[in-house]
Order: sequence, then C-alpha cells, then structure tokens
Amino acid sequence: MTTRLMRLWFTVFGVFVLASAPSGYAQNPRNPEQLQTDLSSHEIFIETNFNGVRVIVFGAVDNSRQPTADSGFYDVVVSLRGPVENVVARQKQRVAGLWINNSSMMFRGAPSYYAVLSTKPLAEIASAQLLGNLGLGFNSLKLKPESTLGVGDGGELSAFRSAIIALKQQERLYLEVPGAVAFVGRSLFRGAFDLPSNTPVGDYTAEIYLFYNGRLLSTDETKISVGKAGVGQLVYATAFDRPVLYGLAAVLIAVISGLAGSAIFRRH
Repeated sequence: MTTRLMRLWFTVFGVFVLASAPSGYAQNPRNPEQLQTDLSSHEIFIETNFNGVRVIVFGAVDNSRQPTADSGFYDVVVSLRGPVENVVARQKQRVAGLWINNSSMMFRGAPSYYAVLSTKPLAEIASAQLLGNLGLGFNSLKLKPESTLGVGDGGELSAFRSAIIALKQQERLYLEVPGAVAFVGRSLFRGAFDLPSNTPVGDYTAEIYLFYNGRLLSTDETKISVGKAGVGQLVYATAFDRPVLYGLAAVLIAVISGLAGSAIFRRH
C-alpha cells in the first residue's frame, strides 16, 4: 500500500511540474542552449581612404527549442566595446555675451566605442538589474568620474554623463539599436555593426548574450583588432613614438605649403 501511494505521489508531482513549466519550453539540464558565434572580420586596417566598415556578427543556438525564426522565443543582445579612454565633458556658461567653459568633469576608462544591438528593446528583454550587472545599454554604461569635488548634486553628475553619451552618439561612436539582431532560422541569427571613419584604433571585444523570458541562458565572446595601415600607420606611429620628429615635420610641411601658396598668388 505504501509503495502504491508513493508512486501515485510522484506521478502527481511530475504532472504538476510539467504543467507549471513555461509553455513551449521544457528545460533540459543535460542539453542546455549554448551560443556559437563569430564575426565577418577579426582584423580591420584603417588607411587614408578609410570611410568606415560593416562588421557582421552571426551565430547559432545549439540545442535550440525555438519553433520558428519569427516566434520571438529567444532574445539575443550583442555588444561591441572599443579600447578605453579618458573623456572630458565641459559645461559652458554665457558671461558678458560670450560663451566660456564654466566647469568640467573627466571620466576615466570610458569605452571609445560602444554599441549594443538586440532583437528588441533592452527593457523588454531583461530586468534593469540584470542589464546593469552585464553592463548592457546606455543606462548601464559604467562611466566613472575622476572626482566629484565641486560637483553640486547627483543631477549635475548625471548631466555630465548624459553629455558624454550624447557627444559620442553624434560622432556615431555610441549606438543602441533594438531590432538590429534577427533570427534567420530556428537557431541561426545575425546582426551588423557599422564602424565609422573616425573609429578609434585598438582591441575591441564583442559579447553575445542569449536570453529566454528575462533569463540569461548563454554567453559568448570574440575579439576585433583595429589598426592603421599604409601611410596612416607611418603617420600614427611617428606621432606617438617620435613626437618631436612629428612636430618638426608638421611645421616644415606648413612652412613649405605657405611659401608655395604665396609664390602662386604672386604670379597671379
């Protein structure tokens, strides 16, 4: 009798677990979803005629349980971060009819390039806490001021932070594009980053996240190297490795250009 009762209890419990599981999704700890991703290019060379480049990110979900490509079963977020730099935001104030710099704030360790692509708006994919922990989206971007001395309240700090993001957006160096990642099959997906002509050189990190129903299932990471090439590489290396020589060469070129222009105008 006891054995039959135990079997009945386990049967009822199993039915309850299956009934409470999300519709269309049965968890399988032995075969969890895993991301497999790659980029169309891992090395980008900037020459004098560089006008920007498009980098395709593509991937697949191993053990996908998605019924169709357009079912919206999974969500994918892809972020691309460039090398860090120090950025200064300055606040202007009008004095005697002139606009002058009134106060400034430096943010250290800010990404020189930051883009986030996703299948839909980030707020619809995961909670603000999870997005913040992962550093996804402008609201979660970690911009640390060098010092808060002389800063009034938190609103002023937020204003400086927003100004940095706005300036970077104008330069097409900060992007947040919902809907830029799409599934093209039950497991296959793709998206694209547009790197502008003013793309900073250095090492970039692409991070890919797979979500289901607000929960992070899998992550993957890959790298991109952006560097100068040709004449641009020579000028760039000289400017950083031999600044004195670079300065003298710049002055010499300016003098020669001025003399040449003066001679041409005298003839006419």
